[in-house]
Amino acid sequence: MNEREILCELEKLYPQAAPALHFNSTYELLVAVILSAQCTDERVNKVTAELFKEYNTPQKMLTLSQQELEKRIFSCGFYRNKAAHILSASRDIIEKFGGQVPADHAALKTLAGVGQKTANVVYAVAFGGDAIAVDTHVFRVSNRLGLAHATTPEKTELQLNAAIPKDMWSRAHHWLIFHGRRVCHSQRPDCANCTLKTWCEYYNGR
Repeated sequence: MNEREILCELEKLYPQAAPALHFNSTYELLVAVILSAQCTDERVNKVTAELFKEYNTPQKMLTLSQQELEKRIFSCGFYRNKAAHILSASRDIIEKFGGQVPADHAALKTLAGVGQKTANVVYAVAFGGDAIAVDTHVFRVSNRLGLAHATTPEKTELQLNAAIPKDMWSRAHHWLIFHGRRVCHSQRPDCANCTLKTWCEYYNGR
């Protein structure tokens, strides 16, 4: 198996890999990740740069109406659902969790708009938990490399959890994202300049 070689190369390539979303608190991270669904991190960062100037806590966010929040996040897409989720999650954070985003993974998933991927990101980034969030980059790159052989993000996560040492899950998540953005593109992967092609099942036509 080539897992160790692949992980060592990814770590060498992206030693400073970190979240691309901008945030200054766990709550800001949560909101940003909710907004990032089917939207680029660059667009989210532009929206939150303005949004968080005034509405960077659940209490402040709830001073906005659904319609007002929709206008502020419109360019992120799916703005009605996202606004409803952000307001509902903010309300639950205040009423059920004392105004603080819960550090428990299961509790995170009780918040509106927080599925497995979002919970994994917040749990890993904000609280230092071990988790692999499978977004489109992680799904594509891990299956091309052969770290996983799965047809869904859920199955991919389970297979990555088995293939990668637990203490590397969170870092590997960022390495795979960076490789997907910089080299292993969806339509035209830069295989010629990829230092992982020796082990890559996609490149070697397996």
